[in-house]
Amino acid sequence: MSIFNVGKRTGALLVAAMLGGFLVAGCSSTPSQQSTGEAIDDGVVTATVKAKLIEDPVTKAHQINVDTFKGNVSLSGFVESEQARSRALQLARDVNGVKSVKDAMQIRKATS
Repeated sequence: MSIFNVGKRTGALLVAAMLGGFLVAGCSSTPSQQSTGEAIDDGVVTATVKAKLIEDPVTKAHQINVDTFKGNVSLSGFVESEQARSRALQLARDVNGVKSVKDAMQIRKATS
């Protein structure tokens, strides 16, 4: 084997390693951005929390918005009582994949 062939192989391996590094960096996340996998996971968490809120008799009629970023769920919007707020927070905490739940809901009494 000549020195020229060894250099070619080393160069090819170096190029492959660099390209692999770029691909991994492209799929990783930063504190303010998420990877594709994280975005998909967050979409599943958001849909699951929304479904739980709609199914529950205490929270179903309320205007609760659900946002998820890297497993951290934020609930905002309006509820009619402290009981509805507490129930919504508990339902969100019980969903698989939820790391934390932020309460940004406001209590607004129903007008008759």
